[in-house]
Amino acid sequence: MRCIRCPLAYHTGDSCVAAGSVVLTHHIMICSSHGSTKRNGLLSSPVNVGWCFLCARGGKLLCCDSCPASFHSECLEMEMPEGPWSCSDCRAGKKPHYKQIVWVKLGNYRWWPAEICNPRLVPSNIQSLRHDIGDFPVFFFGSHDYYWINQGRVFPYVENDKNFVTGQININKTFKKALEEAARRFQELKAQRESREALEQERNSRKPPPYKFIKSNKPVGKVQMHVADLSEIPRCNCRPTDEHPCSLDSQCLNRMLQYECHPQVCPAGDSCENQCFSKRQYAETEVIKTDGRGWGLRTNQALRKGDFVTEYVGEVIDSEECQQRIKRAHENHVTNFYMLTLTKDRVIDAGPKGNSSRFMNHSCSPNCETQKWTVNGDVRIGLFTLCDIEAGTELTFNYNLHCVGNRRTSCHCGSDNCSGFLGVQPTSAVVMEKEEKARNGKHTHEYFCFCCGEGGELVMCDRKDCPKAYHLLCLNLTKPPYGRWECPWHDCSVCRAPASSLCDFCPRSFCSDHEAGALTASLDGRPCCSSHNPLNPLSSDPGSAQPPPQRRALSSSVSPSVRVKEEQSEASAMERTGQRAKE
Repeated sequence: MRCIRCPLAYHTGDSCVAAGSVVLTHHIMICSSHGSTKRNGLLSSPVNVGWCFLCARGGKLLCCDSCPASFHSECLEMEMPEGPWSCSDCRAGKKPHYKQIVWVKLGNYRWWPAEICNPRLVPSNIQSLRHDIGDFPVFFFGSHDYYWINQGRVFPYVENDKNFVTGQININKTFKKALEEAARRFQELKAQRESREALEQERNSRKPPPYKFIKSNKPVGKVQMHVADLSEIPRCNCRPTDEHPCSLDSQCLNRMLQYECHPQVCPAGDSCENQCFSKRQYAETEVIKTDGRGWGLRTNQALRKGDFVTEYVGEVIDSEECQQRIKRAHENHVTNFYMLTLTKDRVIDAGPKGNSSRFMNHSCSPNCETQKWTVNGDVRIGLFTLCDIEAGTELTFNYNLHCVGNRRTSCHCGSDNCSGFLGVQPTSAVVMEKEEKARNGKHTHEYFCFCCGEGGELVMCDRKDCPKAYHLLCLNLTKPPYGRWECPWHDCSVCRAPASSLCDFCPRSFCSDHEAGALTASLDGRPCCSSHNPLNPLSSDPGSAQPPPQRRALSSSVSPSVRVKEEQSEASAMERTGQRAKE
């Protein structure tokens, strides 16, 4: 369902459409962002809460201009801004939606629990009340009254809010009843949502995610596909009288140089066995559901070392389009990529369009590899076996990940020499020697979060010689940073100026104006901030660093506003400067 006034779009249904939107047809609407800014001739402003959303304490607060959220500037680790300011949720376009339990501020009444209702489902006398675009009806628990309200007077109800509020004084019977009804309705909606998600997951597990099947590479935009003249195609030295001309066991020069023979040029003509790409002589394969690694591809026939398995096909895009697609993927929290570098300025993206090769999983001990062949004057990518493979075996290759968007993803291939992360070489004596050389002369990153000390999907600092990596949640980020990014270790924790003194155990750092007395020496002589007791031997463990506070809303227990789920069954990957990932 698309807005006719701006580029916003939503899935149809109460769980996605922003409350306060005006539905015109099944697919067209005016979204809630286009409401009037005035009420009774006066500018409308939100009613902000009197406590910090992070620490739940009062004091001098930084108030959002679009919703009731309030924060201490020190809790956000930022200076008090001048002029209008919006919280991260409002900047990200997060809106209330129908069938959501919220806290509502109406007149001089206290914050009251209510449910946002679809205007079509409220009584007709409520529908006829005066309201504007962006207004939506709410149903007050306890009193069973309705009222039209806007985003500036509601914020989300979270689990355990009832327990927190019931500890307060001056709670009358009506409000106590409202709290009980809100808690029951919240659990009911939660159960419905979990049931829908379970059904969707079960339905998706029956078949692979949708994509458009294509047989050959499709150029996009200004990308050119090269076609050679027959005079430019090399001629091999095979003879037409050979039993298997240009075969894997022959001495065909074209095969050795990874050139595919042309039937009008090769001496063997149609008997040539080096035309696997053109004739699409693919192995018999099947898309399967793997244990813990999403979908995969297995062979239904025995293969011997060096056999051609399949061609990797998809949309052929240029470097500019590749970066745009990666940026859009990050903005939409997409973590799966299917990109392989074809040439210096061309990339194959098998995400929207491709063949079964897109389902091949990564492995640190693969049984296949990618090879670039020249076919009729243009470069194409094929997958070839590295060893003899029995029928019924899953086919894998090493993605050779080059991290895009500063992300490092955990590897779940299960190989004995698994490196633990995509893009990190497998562990062996030769690799350990190479890693030692890399440590002596090449910039490498740590495999654990500098805040919490745990592994998983990490974002990495781009500053020269900085090895630090972090979880998105530990940085209070909703999506990976795009482009060059430097971690908070290099900015003063007080004023954000360039830091001159750094804590060795957490991202806290200080500039020359604030470093006096901020750091002390640990037992092994390393600088540490006040969060780490130098007399405690455990403080030398980087994992002991305290993670930053996380978002809460009217709850006695901290509840993060953003949850970043580590995808255990999926991996993102890429070869050289392109990307390719598995669902």
